[in-house]
Amino acid sequence: MIDFCILGSGLSGSTIANLLHKKYLVEIIDKAKGVGGRSSNKKVNKSISFDHGLQYYSPKGKRFKKFLNILLKNKVLKIWDGVHLDLTFKKRSNSSKIIGVKGNNDLNKHLLYKIKKNLGCEILNIKFQKTHWEIFSKDKKFEAKNIIITFPFEQTKKLAKKYLDHSFLDLKIKMTPNITLLLKQKTKSKIPISSIMLNNQKIAWIANENSKKRFNSDDYYWTIQTTARYSNKIINSYKNKKKIYSKQIAKEFSKIIGVRNKNLKLFKIHGWKYSYNEYRTKQKCYWSKKFKLGICGDWFIGPNAESSWESAHALFNKIKKPV
Repeated sequence: MIDFCILGSGLSGSTIANLLHKKYLVEIIDKAKGVGGRSSNKKVNKSISFDHGLQYYSPKGKRFKKFLNILLKNKVLKIWDGVHLDLTFKKRSNSSKIIGVKGNNDLNKHLLYKIKKNLGCEILNIKFQKTHWEIFSKDKKFEAKNIIITFPFEQTKKLAKKYLDHSFLDLKIKMTPNITLLLKQKTKSKIPISSIMLNNQKIAWIANENSKKRFNSDDYYWTIQTTARYSNKIINSYKNKKKIYSKQIAKEFSKIIGVRNKNLKLFKIHGWKYSYNEYRTKQKCYWSKKFKLGICGDWFIGPNAESSWESAHALFNKIKKPV
């Protein structure tokens, strides 16, 4: 029987799995075809890809900085150099941008290298059976002594509500969505910009995937992320109106960059309904010794990748004597 079954392969899931794997039998379950969660990397072909979720790591704390520096030395990660324009003109404590050598889920792949992964496996239900958990997907059942959930707050609450106490259920969480558009630009011009952070009504962030130096192409590939206001407006309807919203975002992008719409090819629009929590909670994680149930994620602590990592470490420290 599995000692720890971990639901989700984002940074918090990958981190807690890596920490526990040193002593226990651990397995990951994720509904996606690859690991990474919001660090997902979308491939166009064998060489060209988009980081369509997490854009980069920018460490603030000493522990996370030390962790990333090790991965930089081991060439799992690298510095994203070039011209990064911040047109919001906000004061930021750390401007460094660290990315995966091949994709921003490289860190997740590294942490989960020796851990069994059950991918393309969406969890429908979980049941606690006195001494262990039963975890059900559409066509498979898993059994584990302990379970750790790394889903967003609303999904976690829905899945495990009857096993959670009021300290968790009463948490005030405000998850903000994000809409991401992936597109290709045909141009003969050289574009010296790596990224742009904006104060625009529709677009908050533009990333030049070519600038990450993972591939060579005469065409340019762009990842565009929309503002919280615009994302909130369309998150529940974008799936039925993908062409309409894709064209709206592409039109705004063309104005900002100064390109013709006819030179743009739309690849994909994707919505992250629970992208990040705007606030912090008083908890860093959740552990129920009674039900052998753990929960961790960035939304406990803050809106960035470092918060995911810190939440996983906090949970690991609480799990001292699992049954």
